[in-house]
Amino acid sequence: GESGGLPMATDSDRFNIHTQLEHLQAKHVGTGHADLHRFEWLANIHRDSYASYVGHFNLARYFAVAQNEAVGRARYELMQKMLAPCGRPPEREEEDL
Repeated sequence: GESGGLPMATDSDRFNIHTQLEHLQAKHVGTGHADLHRFEWLANIHRDSYASYVGHFNLARYFAVAQNEAVGRARYELMQKMLAPCGRPPEREEEDL
């Protein structure tokens, strides 16, 4: 019998999960896709975080207090970081394009 583990997924289950993942990725920008480079994925995560910090006033105020700056200055600096959140993109080889 089973040793208390989860039941094995059937081929049908795997297909349904894969189909749902593709639908999610097509519907929501930033959730990635099969051809997404690691750098692009990280940049999306960082941009989403900065956008959340800017959009939630209490988070922006927290950063301002921690940095001893005005809230407007802290929000401005967070928005500037959104331009290149992870620095310059790495040089990519031709087969990666």
